[in-house]
Amino acid sequence: MRLVVVTQEVDPASAVLGATVPKLRALAERVDELVVLADSAVEGVLPENCRVRLFAAPAKTRRGLRFERALATELARRPRPAAVLAHMCPIYAVLAAPLARPVGTPVLLWFTHWRASRLLRLAERLSTTVVSVDRRSFPLDSRKLVPIGHGIDLADFACVERRRENGLRLLALGRTSPSKGLETVLRAVAVVPEVQLAIHGPSLTDEERRHRAELTRLVGELALGQRVRIGEPVPRGQVPVLLAGADAFVNNMRAGAPDKVVYEAAATCLPVLASNPVFDTLLPAELRFPREDVAALAERIRGLGGLDLPSVGRDLRARVLRDHSVESWADQIVRLARR
Repeated sequence: MRLVVVTQEVDPASAVLGATVPKLRALAERVDELVVLADSAVEGVLPENCRVRLFAAPAKTRRGLRFERALATELARRPRPAAVLAHMCPIYAVLAAPLARPVGTPVLLWFTHWRASRLLRLAERLSTTVVSVDRRSFPLDSRKLVPIGHGIDLADFACVERRRENGLRLLALGRTSPSKGLETVLRAVAVVPEVQLAIHGPSLTDEERRHRAELTRLVGELALGQRVRIGEPVPRGQVPVLLAGADAFVNNMRAGAPDKVVYEAAATCLPVLASNPVFDTLLPAELRFPREDVAALAERIRGLGGLDLPSVGRDLRARVLRDHSVESWADQIVRLARR
């Protein structure tokens, strides 16, 4: 069986797309050959039965043409690919469908985000199957949607025995986007003494850079300089180290896009506070709060002191293992490619 996967980047150290690499490795274990079409890639990070073809180009039009030539070449080879999987970017599914579907190769679109763009609507129409974490993690109503979990590499995120120190150490990870709801997190921390918060994540757009500056100003306005640190993004390999040094994780991402790092944190046996309703199958009620509700989040933070945090963490890891492992994710992708 041959499978073609289209993704932007193949780099295990990437702060944004590093989690793609374990998924590619898991798929490679289940097929004879995995062909990865990518804009950029680090050499030597995928198994021997993987081939990487790059379609990078300075201009968008030329990049699209190079992608279509690479895909057409793979579709012409025998045996023909069982499927083409477009990872996160709807444009890949839009460009792939006119080449793949007429020759009987299905197009799968993996997408988990809250934004329902016109391009996504077109990609949904042109794709054979849409896959996402949960029915609520895909922003369109689609009969093609199949929820398959998030695909977390539990080998990279082992359970950690944590030693409590004075106070409570909270951690938040992710891009400094307004959609992350970090202002609410800061305001909640401000009203709970003896709590420290570390925030790490990239600022990749002008909006994210502006919001990072706004968050820094808010730290000063709330007199949190001694308790809150807004740090730089870390290589993906260092994320488990940050998780190991925290007592709890906090996530206030807007509904619709279940942040992967929530599952990664839970996989390390770290208790997680989150507002996204999609986490209702992962997190018990005492770890969830209404989004942008400062008082409710502050109450949940205080409530952590009365919980058996190691026991809570072990239960969360068991739930990730059951529903969101990279192995189960890859099994589902291969099953959908074959049907």
